[in-house]
Amino acid sequence: MAKEKTVYVCSDCGGNSPKWLGKCPACNAWNTLIESVAENPSAVKNRFASLAKTAEIATLGEIDAVDMARTPTGHEELDRVLGGGMVEGGVVLIGGDPGIGKSTLLLQALDSLQRSGQHTLYVTGEESGAQVALRAHRLGLDGSQVKVLAEIQLEKILATLESTRPDIAVIDSIQTVYSDQLSSAPGSVAQVRECAAHLTRAAKASGVSIVLVGHVTKEGALAGPRVLEHMVDTVLYFEGDTHSSFRLVRAIKNRFGAVNEIGVFAMTEKGLKGVSNPSAIFLSQHAEPVPGSCVMVTLEGTRPLLVEIQALVDSGGPSPRRLSVGLDRDRLAMLLAVLHRHAGVACMDQDVFVNAVGGVRISEPAADLAVLLAITSSLRGKPLPKGFFAFGEVGLAGEVRPAPRGQERLREAAKLGFSVALVPKANAPKKAIEGLTVHAVERVEQAMELVRSLG
Repeated sequence: MAKEKTVYVCSDCGGNSPKWLGKCPACNAWNTLIESVAENPSAVKNRFASLAKTAEIATLGEIDAVDMARTPTGHEELDRVLGGGMVEGGVVLIGGDPGIGKSTLLLQALDSLQRSGQHTLYVTGEESGAQVALRAHRLGLDGSQVKVLAEIQLEKILATLESTRPDIAVIDSIQTVYSDQLSSAPGSVAQVRECAAHLTRAAKASGVSIVLVGHVTKEGALAGPRVLEHMVDTVLYFEGDTHSSFRLVRAIKNRFGAVNEIGVFAMTEKGLKGVSNPSAIFLSQHAEPVPGSCVMVTLEGTRPLLVEIQALVDSGGPSPRRLSVGLDRDRLAMLLAVLHRHAGVACMDQDVFVNAVGGVRISEPAADLAVLLAITSSLRGKPLPKGFFAFGEVGLAGEVRPAPRGQERLREAAKLGFSVALVPKANAPKKAIEGLTVHAVERVEQAMELVRSLG
């Protein structure tokens, strides 16, 4: 027999190379080329013919724009992330670390949908039907009528979708599915890309909502080609430490709703339960105020959350460390320089550790002011006043810039019993908020003087 021809395929972009290279010639990513068997052109010819549909040109004004109908999943936190529920013909891709709860949440959602009258199908490529039934029994879903199919061949899955016509189907996981049209192994770039393309087209043609479960790499990104995220309508990521009972589901992309929305869940013996007041997770319960702690209000999508920022400043050696968990480390170094230059507080010979409590990741610059106040509080050894919180972006010139939707942040903090706020001048409310004293500042040095006077 003739030796099979091999080709090297990039796991990020899907580009091909006849020989192995350290850097992909298509996307310039390093160490992403994986050896696979080259496809026979005659065997794969016209395999996309069934996907091609003819369409006529129409102007935007002629197209009837109808708002997408949504089907609630029965889990408010999941509906929040999805933008209100499942959309007919929509394709959702959900990824996360192994064991974090992806399959658990989807099995619970399918059971709720089935009990509300929807036809559901759970396709598993990683477990047998008995294992899925055992998990459903552990979750308390006894007598569930969710249909289960243990299959990994794409053509059989598509035939089942065509014959059973479910309203919502879950494919767990897309990396285990393979097509007979390709000779490469399940999970390869070509298999993942083609199987996702066929399933997406089937969803659009038949109106079935499909949820694809995706594996993640050790860096935390979805495994497979990046085009996988472009094909689907919604991309969700599970976040959280597997040792903690709390999980965050974040929307990275959503064609039918807001991005960066988060849903907060608690892992219990009966599966994942939505958390109605997530701010309680991210606030430590101190009997009395402690040095190095400052509460801030961050925005996650449309939801304001109160998060405690903790800082520890300790005497360091000749090379002091700067370490941050949940915050950008480079931004921490920049804030320490601003603190020294404009407020006269030097930490050059000190180790500085900053942490966002509860495992939440804060990417918005509105945390700057709270970080500086926590660092100063730890350095002085004096706690901030009880019921105190702050937010605002700090610039390199020492100015305190406003944060978006400041009034919502203030109202959320006041609702949870906080009484003293330090905010940028542009975020100061025009009307007084009951029970809340607001101090507005324009510069970092003003903020430091104000905190000293309050302490």
